[in-house]
Amino acid sequence: MLRCFKADLHIHTCLSPCTELDMSPMRILTAAKKKEIDIIGICDHNSSENSLAVMNAAKKMNINVFPGMEVTSQEEVHVLALFDEIENALKLQEYVYENLPGENDEEAFGMQIIVNEKEEVLGSNNKLLIGATTIPLEKIIQTIHSLNGIAIASHIDRESFSIIAQLGFIPDNLELDALEISPAITPEEAKKRYSNDYPITCSSDAHYPDDIGKAFTSFLLKDGTVTEVKKALKNEDGRKLIH
Repeated sequence: MLRCFKADLHIHTCLSPCTELDMSPMRILTAAKKKEIDIIGICDHNSSENSLAVMNAAKKMNINVFPGMEVTSQEEVHVLALFDEIENALKLQEYVYENLPGENDEEAFGMQIIVNEKEEVLGSNNKLLIGATTIPLEKIIQTIHSLNGIAIASHIDRESFSIIAQLGFIPDNLELDALEISPAITPEEAKKRYSNDYPITCSSDAHYPDDIGKAFTSFLLKDGTVTEVKKALKNEDGRKLIH
């Protein structure tokens, strides 16, 4: 039986240097539960190191957690990568790390904290997660798909790090699964502003607990998996976006 799932597919943890340190697994899940969010996507900058902690913490909370990341391409375009399996998220992470230059400066950019499901600090990530990889956008999307993930262009309505801001248009050769808009714009406005056939998703891009669920997408699905979301984005087997 199909039912409605509320999904916020773009949430950062304390691993991202631009977030608050209280973006811990339980704080994120508690906020999502309060907003009646069924599915969350963990999308830290260029890393999935905190995804498993959130997945483990969510096991008794009836919230589906998609492991993933927000990859920054060579062109400085942000792309969400979301998976069903943590193993595939970590394979993408390995590829990203191999092509991510620089080291983090905590005083300049902030701390990058790795935690477990008990919210114990395991260490910090020294890579420049806020930086751009040397991977072209098209290759990032291809790699995400090769790992059975979905690729969504992040916050296309923003003036920085969006595909529109960086490239000025959406190239025809890109096989994006959807375009994400920020809470600042409605799906109806987006469809008028960006004339294309891509599905539109809404997410919070939460960097603070109170931001979680401020924007979300409603899907008609059988269960809360990336596989089902893929079908919804293609309007397959009765699955669909219902915003």
